[in-house]
Amino acid sequence: MYKCAIIGVSGRRAHGLAEAYQHIKRGQLVAVSTRQGNKLAEFGDKFQVKARYTDYREMFEKEKPDLVHVNTPPTVRLEIFEAAEAAGLPAVLVEKPLAVQGEDYLAIKKFAETARVKIAINHQLHFHPRRMYLQNFVREGKIGQIRFVEASAGMNLAYQGTHSLQAIGAFNPGATPTGVFGQVSGARGLQETPGQHYAPDQCLASISYDNGVSALLRCGDNAPRVGAGPINTHKRVAVYGTTGFVHWTMQAWETSTNGHIESGTHRYAEEDILGQAAMTETMFDWLADDKAVHPLNLQAALTDFNLILGIYVSALNHAVIELPVHPQANLIAALRQRLQRTT
Repeated sequence: MYKCAIIGVSGRRAHGLAEAYQHIKRGQLVAVSTRQGNKLAEFGDKFQVKARYTDYREMFEKEKPDLVHVNTPPTVRLEIFEAAEAAGLPAVLVEKPLAVQGEDYLAIKKFAETARVKIAINHQLHFHPRRMYLQNFVREGKIGQIRFVEASAGMNLAYQGTHSLQAIGAFNPGATPTGVFGQVSGARGLQETPGQHYAPDQCLASISYDNGVSALLRCGDNAPRVGAGPINTHKRVAVYGTTGFVHWTMQAWETSTNGHIESGTHRYAEEDILGQAAMTETMFDWLADDKAVHPLNLQAALTDFNLILGIYVSALNHAVIELPVHPQANLIAALRQRLQRTT
């Protein structure tokens, strides 16, 4: 039985992380940490977690968890990674986005070159039962050879962009992005906020992959609305092949093979808790076997975030950008200045 812990108990994500343990067979939530004592007591009582800390480093030392869920603002990602590495912890599952801009991306990339701790990003949508079915459907060649992938999200690149990029990669596994041409607009999402999820309000990007597949990414106000739920529920991905297509949203799905169409609906809440559990169980597979690398591993996340940086560089310089890109300094400040001037 693996010992698991959570850092950061604010918001719905933390509750989702804890609730998934009713479906997790090989792990137990044994400790939680947050700086706010009142939230710590409330969360610990709700999920019957006795070990509670206001200092996560103390939690690492005393509890020695096998897996730590990190639910904090992105500006402290590297700090926690380094602390986990120093404490000899085996694994970390961290919320997205991985970074904010080029400087922290480069620092995390450098850390990953020598780190032993196994890190994956919490893109639980990959493990939703219906998404898994559709990903296998495409992988088995049931829509022929992939030609084009379209992904979108109602929120901006910082909040949901990496979800969308990970979806493209999940349906086009093993392919490497080689170039991007991007445009952005809107400065509301670049304003200073406690969550520090900074990104332009709209994004449009054309992406090329080394296997010949092309992709279109739309995030923000310009993305299509699918369903009647709140803005965070408007994620979708469509994959087009030589003999058919698949289409997934957070409420529905559709497949077409040689003209035969099937479709249906699903409940996001039910899919999400099972996806979260399956994602966590897959971390245990990786802990047990170094060859069972988690599909949401840190290197894959670094590739996706580098693509986001490429979109920003493309938008600022009005140019097609070869990937991977070495980001220019202070990208968020440059975007903020440019977009506030044009708003």
